[in-house]
Amino acid sequence: MTTTHKQDSSVLEAARAGTRLPPLYRVLLLNDDFTPMDFVVAVLQRYFGMDHERATRIMLQVHVEGLGMCGVFTKDVAATKVEQVVSYARQHQHPLACVMEENE
Repeated sequence: MTTTHKQDSSVLEAARAGTRLPPLYRVLLLNDDFTPMDFVVAVLQRYFGMDHERATRIMLQVHVEGLGMCGVFTKDVAATKVEQVVSYARQHQHPLACVMEENE
């Protein structure tokens, strides 16, 4: 009986070892000279669940460094967030760019 139990746990370990997590993607906002800073803060709060302080820090990073990371997600979630942000920005006539890249 002990041997059977031991075999089951070794099979379970082999199954776990073969499972790989899906690749993750970073969602980034890119700086432009036209989108208002308060709009960027609102986007970060609305689509990435950030509080005002964190959203302001990311917005300033975008402004100063040219880009800022909004979060890391699975491919489908990242693509949806990019689509939502770009669509929302266009609805408000802002050129805000949001992209995703594989997280290394």
